[in-house]
Amino acid sequence: MTVNDIDNILLELEKIVENKLDKYGAHGLFSHIKRVCNLCLYLAKYEKGVNLTVLKLAALLHDIARVEEDLDESGNIDHAVLGAQEAEKILRRYGFSTDIIEAVKHCIETHRYRSNRKPQTIEAKILSDADKLDVIGAVGIARSFMIAGKYGQQIFKDVSIKEYIKENIAENGRIKDIRKHAPNIEFELKLKKIPLKLYTKKAKEIARKRLKFMEKFFKELEEEIKFTENL
Repeated sequence: MTVNDIDNILLELEKIVENKLDKYGAHGLFSHIKRVCNLCLYLAKYEKGVNLTVLKLAALLHDIARVEEDLDESGNIDHAVLGAQEAEKILRRYGFSTDIIEAVKHCIETHRYRSNRKPQTIEAKILSDADKLDVIGAVGIARSFMIAGKYGQQIFKDVSIKEYIKENIAENGRIKDIRKHAPNIEFELKLKKIPLKLYTKKAKEIARKRLKFMEKFFKELEEEIKFTENL
């Protein structure tokens, strides 16, 4: 399979991803996937021995089953596991080798924040890092409020995190009622912990800068909300 063949396949896969995910906002091709792809290529410049074919395919398909998870009220569907299965079916139709397919599946299976599966390859580590970087910083804030608007969340909730976890977080880490969530709670429970989940040196460097911005933003948001509440 030539480079031109792979490039043409990637363009076709973009259409598949766009048609499936773009109606669901924050995980669409242009609202998430393309940035993750670009972040993967950027991080790959600082690592050795990266298989760019595996990385590009995995980045493009990593959220292919996100819709199924989001619409699953039982909480049993893991989009990383199901996504790896869907990716395998798609890549087999395009004639990719078993080695490539298995490498892509590993990247997808291990990319998510809430998972016990750890990335073992450099491609999987890069995808995991890139996916997490896209949920922090200015873009991360924008996506948080995009999701908040979709589910009718408050823009800020002044609640005890300990009590919130007890009330609205299941044992597997899933949110019980997404409508009771809020961007500042997402920051406290997940986003500020992103650096602990990163593998590459360059991703950690980027994360530190982005989190400083987020901390400043949410502090300002809280001050402004409490100011108007006391008028």
